[in-house]
Amino acid sequence: MTDLSPLRQWLKRHQLSAFIFPSTDPHNGEYVPDHWKTREWISGFNGSAGTAVVTLDGAALWTDSRYFLAAEEQLKGSEFRLMKEKLPETPSIVEWLAQVLPKGSQVGIDGQVNSLQQWRQLTKELQQHQLALAWHGDPASELWTDRPALPSTPIEIQPIEYAGEEARHKIERVRKELRKLYTCGIFITQLDDIAWLTNLRGSDVHCCPLFVSYMLVTLDEATLYVDPDKVSDEVKAYLKQQGIALKSYFSASTGLSGYLYKDILLDPACTTVELSSCVPNDTKILEHASPIPAMKAIKNEAEIAGYRNAMRKDGVALVKFLKWLLPAVKAGGQTEISIDQKLTALRAEQPLYRDISFDTIAGYGAHGAIVHYEATPDTDIPLEPRGLLLLDSGAQYQDGTTDITRTIALGPLTEEEMTDYTLVLKGHIRLAMAKFPSGASGTQLDALARYAMWQHGLNFLHGTGHGVGSYLNVHEGPHQIRMNYMPAPLVAGMTVTNEPGIYKTGKHGCRTENTQLITHYCDGEFGEFLQFEPLTLCPIDTAPIRIEMMAADEIEWLNQYHRHVYDELSPLLDDEDREWLREATRPIGNES
Repeated sequence: MTDLSPLRQWLKRHQLSAFIFPSTDPHNGEYVPDHWKTREWISGFNGSAGTAVVTLDGAALWTDSRYFLAAEEQLKGSEFRLMKEKLPETPSIVEWLAQVLPKGSQVGIDGQVNSLQQWRQLTKELQQHQLALAWHGDPASELWTDRPALPSTPIEIQPIEYAGEEARHKIERVRKELRKLYTCGIFITQLDDIAWLTNLRGSDVHCCPLFVSYMLVTLDEATLYVDPDKVSDEVKAYLKQQGIALKSYFSASTGLSGYLYKDILLDPACTTVELSSCVPNDTKILEHASPIPAMKAIKNEAEIAGYRNAMRKDGVALVKFLKWLLPAVKAGGQTEISIDQKLTALRAEQPLYRDISFDTIAGYGAHGAIVHYEATPDTDIPLEPRGLLLLDSGAQYQDGTTDITRTIALGPLTEEEMTDYTLVLKGHIRLAMAKFPSGASGTQLDALARYAMWQHGLNFLHGTGHGVGSYLNVHEGPHQIRMNYMPAPLVAGMTVTNEPGIYKTGKHGCRTENTQLITHYCDGEFGEFLQFEPLTLCPIDTAPIRIEMMAADEIEWLNQYHRHVYDELSPLLDDEDREWLREATRPIGNES
């Protein structure tokens, strides 16, 4: 929408001086279906992160460093001023509004996509500048003439051999948690929570096997709100068998307004302003985090077996890719996008492959220093037989989700590149070797991944690890490993990534990542201790390692990991690929 005058007329009709367009949807998802991409519609900027703000006589868009170049190009010729987040000269959205709006002005948001928590925080910040916040309907519903429809892909049943537990049993576990909290029901908005709880999957969301829906679970009823046209007779029969009633997606607000119990749990970080307002006035709202993410994070035996199968298939695809890569780069003609396409094609050959699990990060040279870089036709560059390639990728298989990063030497390296690569690897290994008490938080382990680089005055600003779903979202909580305090405990059965990195602007980036399973280590006087088991099966490039920087136990861990990779993958490979893997996993150090 290049002409903002229709929106400004809409603002005047609603007595608003500005409107904020976030990158969210009603389900607070990481990936947003096209129907809810109103920020892209109003601004023309299609990056995955950003916020657009339009006033009666101005417009601005905030985004992070990943998209500075792309945003400048896409906003060219429009009214939108680019606001580069985290730069000292860049005002926040509220600071900018306070500069350009008269005191007493009213700012609008869409109550259908902004959470209760976001509403309260924004209200508080605006009030400090004598500005008011109001939630209205979605202006795009009136003004976006060719707006994409809501996704309508069919829903599928996730077989019990992969899910490991029937939906009705999961629902009973949720009810048990509700009783502990002395509440009668919970309204669920997170799509991955609903997919896990129902053992259903869809393809409504990019990279995530989810379907647009809500769910209401009480102590004696469960209702799934979803487009009935997406539900086959088989799925309808399945839902009935599992004790789940089926109602239209658009009747969720009616379900809340007709809620008959004395109280209900709503997560203010996930429930929208509009939906929370539908709860009857005489119903007590318990604002509390949903118990489902913590339940979902602990994998059962079937899910763990699925991960192992998925990792073997992913490993086969990665071995074939890595064997192909260096000769292809040396021959010329390969770019960041072309190698992404090659890897995706090799994964697609594997049984039960469904999709990628996130948009691949293939950053060569200086692009590797952009933490969440995604190559576009405008930024795509050719690969040369020198320097480092950072490749972060993953796949959705029906039996498991994968997430892996490897940094690969394409040819000769500088001493600085080799040092940084080795420091990252040391951090990865130190965290991978950790033994720790059950219930420790990820924050308490985070320094293990950073210690070696800290001794060289280096650090990284992203998290060190996140949960991974079981044929669900590649980013899953509530547990994380990161510097800032994350209280969620680490428990046996959880998956978590291990991905330290070093990024030097204009030079290079290094990251090494495995997905790990938290397992039992020992019991003793001080309780249960846990450890990490690597699930990812792929060689770690030994060419860039400065061996003199590695401790003996770090070398031993790497050699053991490589033996494990070879033992697991070699039976699945042909002779040529197996020989390449044998060389790629050859021991280093005294064992070489």
